Amino acid sequence: MTAQTAVRPRKKTFQHTLRVMWDYRWIYLMLIPCLAYFIIFKYVPMYGIQLAFKDFKLAGIAASPWNNFEHFKYMMSEPQFLPALRNTLIISFYRILFGFPFPIILAIMINEVYMPRYKRVLQTIYTFPHFLTWVVMAGIMLNLLGSTGMVRKVSEVFVPGIGENWNLMYNKNAFRTILVVSDIWKEAGWGTIIYLAAITGIDQSLYEAATIDGANRFQRIWYITLPGMINMIAIQFVLRVGAVMEGGFDQVFNLYTAPVYETGDIIDTYIYRLSFVKSTGINLGFTTAVGLFKNVINFVLLMLANGVTKALGQETVL
Repeated sequence: MTAQTAVRPRKKTFQHTLRVMWDYRWIYLMLIPCLAYFIIFKYVPMYGIQLAFKDFKLAGIAASPWNNFEHFKYMMSEPQFLPALRNTLIISFYRILFGFPFPIILAIMINEVYMPRYKRVLQTIYTFPHFLTWVVMAGIMLNLLGSTGMVRKVSEVFVPGIGENWNLMYNKNAFRTILVVSDIWKEAGWGTIIYLAAITGIDQSLYEAATIDGANRFQRIWYITLPGMINMIAIQFVLRVGAVMEGGFDQVFNLYTAPVYETGDIIDTYIYRLSFVKSTGINLGFTTAVGLFKNVINFVLLMLANGVTKALGQETVL
């Protein structure tokens, strides 16, 4: 009797689950393309991680010999790899420090606009740069900051002679700032969408009660808007920390030049030059080793950030 009593609820629950899935079969059917995408492009390629520990042969991955971590040894012995790693971490840290809070502030400012039509216009203007490729953005930055750019011409009006040897795009001391500012310019408006959605979910009666109690605008933002956004902020922060090793290949590749390699060369661009410029062919094992190295660090940082966020009592991604 005890065994039968224990089995019956499980059978009933399983049948109920099947019945619910059948009732919503068309919803589950729409999940098939999404599942197929992750299986084909995310899980199946994980078989190729072996290449990081093998010397690839045309006979196939399984037939390729193990190489006793030679790719990782070569990676660490490359003279420019550690500087590229340092640049990647510094640029990512700057993006988190200066770029991460910007969409939050911008979303709060847009939310405080009372005229709905003007608010929609602002959202459209701020979001539009996201849809421009970095090739187009690089042309805009060159026309602004290059040797014949607008900034130089305007500066020479106020400070004659300042334009001698002027080209901020070739200035290694200014390049990281250009990366961070251009990234904020391009992506901040797009980043406000998710925060505005979080603000929309806040109970409006809280604002009405705070107004009746005499709270001013800044107090309503501090005690109602920000606490209402905090879970979304925590989730986005964890995801951002988990992508620290992604330095933004498209942006850096289109903006950097040889004079700024010292401060602007990241791992992705360095490996690109090493594979396509300095060598005669692509070393699949070496590039796989670099990718695995980056992903392991990203995973560790993601788990650390997730654990800290959970310890602070906020919602997390895991």
